[in-house]
Amino acid sequence: MADCQRITILAGDKNRNNGKAIRNAYSISELAVIFQTSSMFNNLKIYCKKIVPLTDDELNIVDKYFEVKKLKRKDFLLQDGKVCNFIAFIANGVIRHFHIKDGVEKTCNISFENSWVTDFQSFTSGSSCVMNLQAMEPTIVFVIKKEDLYRLYNECHKYETFGRLMVEHAAQYATEIAMSLSSEKPEERFQNLLTKHPNIFQRVPRKYIADFLGIRPESLSRIQKRIHLKRKS
Repeated sequence: MADCQRITILAGDKNRNNGKAIRNAYSISELAVIFQTSSMFNNLKIYCKKIVPLTDDELNIVDKYFEVKKLKRKDFLLQDGKVCNFIAFIANGVIRHFHIKDGVEKTCNISFENSWVTDFQSFTSGSSCVMNLQAMEPTIVFVIKKEDLYRLYNECHKYETFGRLMVEHAAQYATEIAMSLSSEKPEERFQNLLTKHPNIFQRVPRKYIADFLGIRPESLSRIQKRIHLKRKS
């Protein structure tokens, strides 16, 4: 079988290995994972470069500070009661943000690829978090811990600017969500969400979408039916 075949490649720094390169043998499936991860890291680097001007050497610094974390559907990246000591970039997948009030889950946000997720209050203050971050489908994130983030800032000060801009963006987005809930009708919120994420119903359960929009699932069904009828007429 193809997966049983192993490919040997040279790897390592000769200076650190007594003048000899190390031979590593990988199966075809292992190589596929390596190349997929490398491609996703490129997505992170492209995203960073859009925010601040970075050279290739500066971009490659992220390789040593971020770690890959794979989540299965319903796995938690973060649970309430714990201290959030990381920031994560979604390379592939969907993360639901929710907190629990009076025993009921309240969906605050739904994040997709090329988004950053954390609990900012817990991350900055070191207090226990109230937010839960849960995968809605198989998800891959790149995680950087707080201490590594500061090391990254020290190694390349441009990333400090990047971090500040990301915090400002997150604050602006939170304001937009609050304004949407207070000033827009549910149908407007739904159409805006669908415009941004047309395949959301294939990726996120309906009850969480309704919860995020601030309505009940049956109300969401009525809105969908109205929109469908309008398009037909």
